[in-house]
Order: sequence, then C-alpha cells, then structure tokens
Amino acid sequence: MTYDLFLALALFALVSSITPGPNNLMLMASGANFGFRRTLPHMLGIGLGFTFMVLMVGAGLAQVFDAVPYSYAGLKIVSVAYLLWLAWKIAHAAPIQTGESNGRPFSFLQAAAFQWVNPKAWAMALTAISAYTPDHSIGATLLVALVFGAINLPSISTWTVLGQQMARLLTNPRRLTAFNWTMAAMLVASLYPVLRAV
Repeated sequence: MTYDLFLALALFALVSSITPGPNNLMLMASGANFGFRRTLPHMLGIGLGFTFMVLMVGAGLAQVFDAVPYSYAGLKIVSVAYLLWLAWKIAHAAPIQTGESNGRPFSFLQAAAFQWVNPKAWAMALTAISAYTPDHSIGATLLVALVFGAINLPSISTWTVLGQQMARLLTNPRRLTAFNWTMAAMLVASLYPVLRAV
C-alpha cells in the first residue's frame, strides 16, 4: 500500500468512525444513562467487533454478496428491524434511580454481534475493503483492519464521553426522557440512507 493510499484509508477510517451512526448514537445514550466505565465493554465490543468484521469481509464475505445479491437486501431488512427495536428500547429506557440503574448497557459480545446488523458498519467494511485493498491480499486486508481498530476506539469513545458529560444536564427525569427520545429519533433517522437505497 502506498503512503498516499494509507493516508486516505486513515482519513476514511476517522471520518466514518467519528460521524453519527447507530454505534455512536447508542454510545452517547449509554454514556448519559450508565457512564463511561459501565459503557466500556460496549465500546470495546464495537472496536474489536468491527475490526473482526473487516477481516471477515476481506477474507471473502464480500464475494457472497456479489454472488447472491438478494442476501444484501435481506441483511438490510433485518438490520432496519433490529435498529427500530433498539430505538424503541432507548426511547423507553427507565430513568436512572439514585445509586442504581434499572437497565444495563450493551455487553462486549452484544456490541460485537451488533456490528453484523449495523448498516453503517457494513457500508464502512465493504467500502474499505473494495477501495483500499486493490489486490485483495491478506496483508492489505490486515492493514485495513488494524487501521480501523486503531482509529475506531478513540473516535467512538468521544461519543460516550459526550453522553457522560450530558448526564449532568439530565438529572431531571423529564430531561432524560426527552434526551432518550431524541437519541431514538436520531437512530431512526440514521436509517434514511439505508431505506433510500433499498
């Protein structure tokens, strides 16, 4: 991989990792509702789960979608349904009681598994592999995955910190409910590009 291509890959990883999407909106809501420490497994699940996903896409999963085009449409339908369910859960999250929370943040495995139904994650992985591994070699695929792994975790952590900082404003149950509904609406809005492409 040339130096220019590497820089382009790093910029793509940064922009696609730090911009709003299902992962970042859920992390912001989790940071506000549960704090940074309790959201850490969720962040690690996203970072490592997505890195693994990039490796699998590079190892040949992208060819499955080329060979069976309707499988991608099926994935989109499942993804949209799951994200709508998650938006409903966020909107109806119970306010945090003093000292304890009725809900639980995503676990490491839940967050890692979520990457496989996250439309933005699929778009990022497929674009990264097709654009930045022109020879489709294992070495190039590994480099793409490592770049995303190194850039993704610090990028998504900023959303958790932002949510955690907002928690100071969300001590009133009415404001927390409004925040959770706003996050749910933004999660649904993030599906617009997916729905438009169906």
